[in-house]
Amino acid sequence: MSRPRCERCLRPLDHCLCALIPAIGSRTRVLLLQHPSEASHALNTARLAALGLINAQLHVGEVFDDLDRWLAMPGYRPVVLFPSEGAQALGPYTQTDDTPLLLVVPDGTWRKARKLMYLNPLLAALPKVTLGNVTPSRYRLRKAPEAGALSTIEAVVQALNVLEYPASFDAVLAPFEALIEGQIQAMGAGTYERNHHKDTGAP
Repeated sequence: MSRPRCERCLRPLDHCLCALIPAIGSRTRVLLLQHPSEASHALNTARLAALGLINAQLHVGEVFDDLDRWLAMPGYRPVVLFPSEGAQALGPYTQTDDTPLLLVVPDGTWRKARKLMYLNPLLAALPKVTLGNVTPSRYRLRKAPEAGALSTIEAVVQALNVLEYPASFDAVLAPFEALIEGQIQAMGAGTYERNHHKDTGAP
């Protein structure tokens, strides 16, 4: 018999994260496009990001028939957060460039994110942006597949921190960090130290 789950954060009721999820406004609009394989992931950080940001929405799928309508939202300049050749590093908004971004974020493994780009030509045609200086991931449960790899929620928070500096969106990470800590505790300190701590190169 499955454990009762919170309908909002999708966590088991006895581990509900909703009390830690903020409701933070942003000038930037965030559109999260989640590959279906990520929707059932234990962390599902894209959902946590969408819940914590007032000006964000999350859609799950491979082909998004309404993408043209979402990208045409008036008052925003759409870009896709996707590190690739020619991607422009994000910088703070300026008075001469005051049109807020519609930041489209594919959510999935690199292979699945590339598949989303391939299956949605409108997405692939958007200007690409990337993070300039990447803060190391706080996802301590596994070794990053490559330097600079971040979970989706971390990438969104770092992007907003850059775009809307000096505003800080770190509070959006609170449920993510609690989830990581909870999994480490369930794993046991000894197991975590043996299997994860040394792999990250931590002292």
